[in-house]
Amino acid sequence: MDLYRQLRLVRRHWWIVLVTLMVALGVTALVTVRAQPRYVASVTFFVTTPSQGVTDAYQGGLFLQQRVKSYAELLTSDRLAQAAVADSQLGLTAEEIQRRVSTSTETGTVLLRASVTDTDQTRALRINEALSATFVELVQKIEARPDGSPGPIRIEVVSGPRVSAAPVSPQPTRNAAIGLLVGLVAGVGLALLRGIVDVRLRDAAGLQRVTGSPLLGEIPIDTAARSAPLIVGAAANSARAEAVRKLRTNLRFVDVHEPARVIAVTSALQGEGKTTMSCNLAIALAEAGWRVLLVDADLRRPKVGDYLGIDAGVGLTDVLVGDVLVGDVVQRWGDKSLLVLPSGSAPPNPSELLGSKAMSDLLLALRESADIVIIDTAPLLAVTDGVVVAVQADGALLITQQGRTSRAQVAAAARALHSVSVRLLGCVLNMARMPKVDAYQYEAYRAAAATSTSSVSSDRTAGGRHAMRASARKASEASEVSEVTEVSEVTEVTEVTDHTQELTRLPR
Repeated sequence: MDLYRQLRLVRRHWWIVLVTLMVALGVTALVTVRAQPRYVASVTFFVTTPSQGVTDAYQGGLFLQQRVKSYAELLTSDRLAQAAVADSQLGLTAEEIQRRVSTSTETGTVLLRASVTDTDQTRALRINEALSATFVELVQKIEARPDGSPGPIRIEVVSGPRVSAAPVSPQPTRNAAIGLLVGLVAGVGLALLRGIVDVRLRDAAGLQRVTGSPLLGEIPIDTAARSAPLIVGAAANSARAEAVRKLRTNLRFVDVHEPARVIAVTSALQGEGKTTMSCNLAIALAEAGWRVLLVDADLRRPKVGDYLGIDAGVGLTDVLVGDVLVGDVVQRWGDKSLLVLPSGSAPPNPSELLGSKAMSDLLLALRESADIVIIDTAPLLAVTDGVVVAVQADGALLITQQGRTSRAQVAAAARALHSVSVRLLGCVLNMARMPKVDAYQYEAYRAAAATSTSSVSSDRTAGGRHAMRASARKASEASEVSEVTEVSEVTEVTEVTDHTQELTRLPR
């Protein structure tokens, strides 16, 4: 994993870093607040011995450095702690005193430092004073000669005993810095781990790599899509509608030498938005002036009728079994050149019915009667219906929802299409989280367009007097436009009627 991908993972899971950092700082603050203040009382001893001459001084120095290491152990011994308890009223046991005592030496010197850490400032000083007095007496007793004369070692207190005025712990600044560092490292590690173990598709580049097909569109997530899934009415000016129109344009130019006229729209799993995409793509194509026929071939869970608000009781299945003619069940939707063939009654054998010769003949006939045929099929990994339909189409369009489908599932869906030589036209990333910059630019462009329209309306109002003077000329032009409009409407109605009549004459 390169550095750029690691940074992308951390940026994508920034909330993990933030939560971990806040937890680490919270734990650090809690520990700091609940910790009892601790004070340190210290004393420094100087270990020396009488010597004569330079040679004796050098050898004595080496001897004393070895002795200092032994005295450091003596300061934390049971004997010294018990002696300190016996000589003073500290209210502590020998084991408790031992746990509070620590020693340190400086290499190459004969200085020995003893420290006592306690939550009580006064008690820490008393323990240190008792230990220093008892330690000097104990060393003199241990180093004494057999005849009772003083030994060659002499210990003097050169610093202390003294106690710190402020507690040495807790240290809020140091603890906060440590908590911040630990939280940041742990958060970044968890974010990277989450990104590594997360196998779901998160971006368009990953979708292209997995499917090996071009990305034809990214449909941004829209909270209003649940209540208004179709790009009509107020939703016609949304960013989602503009993305569908961009998909329409890209789809028409996938292969200009061999354009796909029968397109199967499918997905790896259920609920990725393939039916909504089929309906919106058909609407967008019809808006561009194409004669479009939308076929609901998802015979197990048909939803086209529910989205478009048409009766799906009789439809594709009834045509395939020969009960009705296709022209009798095709329904016109809206005021555009969009015809819909609903699913019909639920059959017991959808796969066999969709793979029959009747289905193949029907698609051949529909190809000749419409500019583009959009087929909504079943998910590829759930049942085999989608593959059966895609084989008979000119190509397939794979819909994938961002953050829901895993890379393995999308790869399996693409393999299912490639294994039967289905032409995968491209893939679409649905419900994509688009960058805020893109959304801002789109909204700014819409606002600029609305402002321009208002300016034009204002100019027209200001020039009303000029329009009144030219009323005769305008009336004449309006008459001509009216005549052209009537001819246009008649032509459109005639084309749609001819289109429906062609479907009526199709074979069973």
